[in-house]
Amino acid sequence: MEQKTIFPRTHISLYVKSIEETVNFYSKFFNTSAAKVEAGYAKFELDAPALTISFVESEKVPKPPHFGHFGIQVKTKEELNEKLNLARGQKIVELEEMETACCYAIQDKFWVADPDGYEWEVYHFISDDDRMGSKGDSNEEVCCSPTDKKEAAACC
Repeated sequence: MEQKTIFPRTHISLYVKSIEETVNFYSKFFNTSAAKVEAGYAKFELDAPALTISFVESEKVPKPPHFGHFGIQVKTKEELNEKLNLARGQKIVELEEMETACCYAIQDKFWVADPDGYEWEVYHFISDDDRMGSKGDSNEEVCCSPTDKKEAAACC
């Protein structure tokens, strides 16, 4: 029996400081042009993942204090390498992690951050793991944020 998707497409809307900078970044990250760009507004429509993401220009960009990051899971190591090579070519990769333990899983991943600091993790799931983070991670937040990992590495 075929299972019907209840929510076939996810929509996210984010406030940003500059539509121009945001469109430039996401065109590189998603490797596609925006579906719509108007004064103070832009929208990307992706098929994989099934995502509509829109951006609204605002002088005040409220990033909630308990906000973590966005993530895109790819199916294969080859697909991850393809996305990573595209991101490297665009010079938007913040951090690369291979065979890392994070959130009770072993993953290969890389991170990017948009002009307003919204972080994206692109990852390939390898296997389940019994650890929240990799050896040496002092707390669970470090495992899920490239900013925290870079700061932790620089401090010691």
